[in-house]
Amino acid sequence: MQRGQESPDAVKVRTLPVQVAAHLTRRIVSGGIEDGRAPSELDISREFGVSRVVARETLKILASLDIVDVAQGRRVVVRPRAEWDYLSPLLVEWLPSEIVGELLRELHQLRALLEPELAAMAVATATDETLDRLKGLIDRMTELEADPDAYLEVDHEFHMEICRAADNRILDRIMYSARWLGTASRRVTNGAPAALRSATADHTAIYEAIVARDPAGARAAMRTHLTNNSMLLAEMEQQTKRAARRR
Repeated sequence: MQRGQESPDAVKVRTLPVQVAAHLTRRIVSGGIEDGRAPSELDISREFGVSRVVARETLKILASLDIVDVAQGRRVVVRPRAEWDYLSPLLVEWLPSEIVGELLRELHQLRALLEPELAAMAVATATDETLDRLKGLIDRMTELEADPDAYLEVDHEFHMEICRAADNRILDRIMYSARWLGTASRRVTNGAPAALRSATADHTAIYEAIVARDPAGARAAMRTHLTNNSMLLAEMEQQTKRAARRR
């Protein structure tokens, strides 16, 4: 399963602390850390041949992602996996594909809970300027159906425009924070045959319901779109698994 959340043409320059943090995260995920005790600053410095400053920055990165806690006496413990910051683009990049697949399914659960209601809320608050922007985005989608990478950026902006129209800052930040996983999900579903043509039709139905000031219609159209995405994601995941078994 393809899972990058940056453009495939992006040049990734990773600092040494980030590289070491990525290595340790993968070790933790693979079960290579016993008894929940993570390497200390001194352990990291010795194992990787880096300075204590680099080791300290490595632990700060892991702590910022809620992967470890640095307790009193500099003892470093691994936090429960359920508490890790799965909205971080770094963490998503470091995780194995099967875990990313699980996260994408959980993302769709979140979207199914929030986005139909956001679309219904947007019906009451969308301005003429919002409607013009949504129409412009749909026109761009039509033009970009042969360019999945460019399409996904416009797709994301369409959903964020609806979220902004709903005028709820907390929901806006939740949606924005999940954008990296959303991009990873779109990279998967956009690869299906005729997926972008179908997605444009779905987005058009959502837009038309908002223009008609039909909250029930907007809610239903968004739910249909997300259901279609979820089915595509499951189908692409199964194709990936079948291909892996044939190797």
